[in-house]
Amino acid sequence: MKNPIYLGYDFNVNPLQPATEILIAELGYAGFESFVETEEGVTAYIQKEEWNEDILSDIQILNSEEFEITYTFEEIEQTNWNEEWEKNFNPIIVDNLVSVRAPFHEKPDTKYDVIIEPKMSFGTGHHETTHMMIQHILKNDFIDKSVLDMGCGTGVLAILAEKVGATKLDAIDIDNWCYLNSLENVERNNCNHISVYEGDVKLLEGKTYDSIIANINRNILLQDIATYAKCMNKNGTLFLSGFYKEDIPIIEAECNKQMLKLTETIQKGQWVSLKFIN
Repeated sequence: MKNPIYLGYDFNVNPLQPATEILIAELGYAGFESFVETEEGVTAYIQKEEWNEDILSDIQILNSEEFEITYTFEEIEQTNWNEEWEKNFNPIIVDNLVSVRAPFHEKPDTKYDVIIEPKMSFGTGHHETTHMMIQHILKNDFIDKSVLDMGCGTGVLAILAEKVGATKLDAIDIDNWCYLNSLENVERNNCNHISVYEGDVKLLEGKTYDSIIANINRNILLQDIATYAKCMNKNGTLFLSGFYKEDIPIIEAECNKQMLKLTETIQKGQWVSLKFIN
């Protein structure tokens, strides 16, 4: 099967935040499937067959007077993405307990070893939000718990949750590439308790969990927190990330409406990750 042809859009954003986060969220809805934050803004990729001339017409932030955003785009030559990741993806170690690495990396001496072939999916552990979510999983009891990994990306968080003792897990992502990549990574890590689904919160109807992990972005979280709350078992935990320190008040306010209490905050750079209980 031929590798798909991609178009790459390089966005120059000023000021960078919160415009970059908003831009990525809007581009995701428009069909862009992978993003790399740069010093100038963000590079976004979309398959050529999914592209049309009006692809940016609904990206509201491009017309905002608050931010100055310019862009260029070009067709990307067919690329062996695995080879590109092999050049650029370095293994990481979290709290000397968890390694997140690709299959071609040497196995480190850590208690938990997560092997992922990230391809174009988000969730290598390098981003601050994924790193903090891994820390939450390490600090909390997941033994025999039911877990939801919402917006699973590569599936790295669900995979780690099983490795630390969770026994019933759902991993969900709206992006087809992430869905397929998570399936591969679940198999690669010999996980037996993770079910992977393609979709959004509509898939949660009638389901409940002891712990919910959602590393997405602020706007999606605010939209879906009420659904998460309905899906939490008694004494359940909700872990949220994908937003900045200044977003804590609005996230906490929405959680409080759902009778969820903030009990723990982890911060890494400008990013934060929060733990709520019901």
